[in-house]
Amino acid sequence: MFDPVIAPSGTLLGLLQRGRGDGTLHALTAPRSETLEALNHCVLHDPRHDWQVENRSLYYARLYLDLRGELDAIEAHLFDVEDVLDTDESRTGLGLAVLGHLASYGRRDALALLRRYAAQGTNWAWALDELALRDDDAGLRALAVPVLARFATDPEGEAELAATVRDAFEPRPWRLWADDPRESVATRVRAAQEAGCFDRWQRQMRPTGPRPGWSVQAVFAWAQQGIERGAALYVPAARCLTAVAGPEDRPEIVRAAEDGTEGARCTALRYLADGNDPDALLLIERAVATGPAPVVEAAVDAFERMRSLAAVDRARRWACRPDALGAAAGRVLACRGGAQDRDLVLAALREAVRGEGPDAPTLWTLVDGAGRLGIACAAPVLRHIYRETASSHLRGRAARALAATDPSYGSGFAVECLWDCEESTREIAARHAETGDTRVVERLRRLAADPAEEAEVQTAVRSRIGPGETVV
Repeated sequence: MFDPVIAPSGTLLGLLQRGRGDGTLHALTAPRSETLEALNHCVLHDPRHDWQVENRSLYYARLYLDLRGELDAIEAHLFDVEDVLDTDESRTGLGLAVLGHLASYGRRDALALLRRYAAQGTNWAWALDELALRDDDAGLRALAVPVLARFATDPEGEAELAATVRDAFEPRPWRLWADDPRESVATRVRAAQEAGCFDRWQRQMRPTGPRPGWSVQAVFAWAQQGIERGAALYVPAARCLTAVAGPEDRPEIVRAAEDGTEGARCTALRYLADGNDPDALLLIERAVATGPAPVVEAAVDAFERMRSLAAVDRARRWACRPDALGAAAGRVLACRGGAQDRDLVLAALREAVRGEGPDAPTLWTLVDGAGRLGIACAAPVLRHIYRETASSHLRGRAARALAATDPSYGSGFAVECLWDCEESTREIAARHAETGDTRVVERLRRLAADPAEEAEVQTAVRSRIGPGETVV
């Protein structure tokens, strides 16, 4: 999947793509045709950088409800010829998830589209999972024949069916079909369930990787084999070292951290850092200076995991370095520094935004640190990140940090956060939004009554609602 193109944050499309609460508020006052065009664009061209983590489906579904939006565009997208040519589930996943929420709100047209796509579409398993949560038994039973028809009855097809049943995210349809009164359906599904269970048992009986009795060198060799196959195994390899290495093996591990193979060096650095070895910090610094990119990355990661006072003290010395270790030092101070480190964390936050923009991965930790340390001077930078980032998770972290650093948050961004796409951001807003704005009062009541809302959000809302539905 290509990185999505995100419109400017000041446009309706840009707001909706980001999942900002202001997107909903603007959408409800803009011309309906313009809003539906932007909404359809978002649903058909998933704007999330990480579609497996960021939420948008409930946010968009609520907009379809508020606008009484038709589903013609989603239908055309699902059943386009591209559905056969592009089988990546990210092409249709967001649309199917939106339909799932709409079905839970009682939209029969959404339910019908899900049933039809589960029977005919390429990403049928996703549609079936949505239906498993929302459809009745009769609707699911009607899909048994078209779904099973996707699998050939030869050994290869039956093996594919068994793997699908074994790995199903929502097992409800398969359990229903295993008890189907039609013998041809029930027999085949039960056989697939049994084969899947047997396959899982066989895989458990054939473990790969380190065994009891391995030597330190055997663990290093396994980690290097992973590097050669393109798989980074140094993290589990370091855990294996904890089990097999004794005090007498330390010189060998230190040598590996200094000049071993790539896999051995990464493994040794991780092991020594996790054990707070007295030479770990020096070896990490050398690795950053002399190692190839994977070793540098492993060294930086190992340093960030260290919890000792010595590591925090070293972070204060390294924070001004213009390299990966300097950036890691800023993150260490953001997580474990004290009040005396506020200036260093603020400098790291500003430098990251200046150098890498509002979507830099390092900002996640630095934003949290600004909130944890209560850095009031960070509020302008945090507001910029909140407005501009395309990541709804990072925006939520910025909102949490603003709640701790910006006195105007309750009457400002907290209001729009009540409509945000991320439940954690709505929860923060529900605890902080000032109720002088009539929109806040009405929104809190609606969230409290919405059956699709997350329990944490509703708990926060109810903490603001006193006896007799009075918002406090």
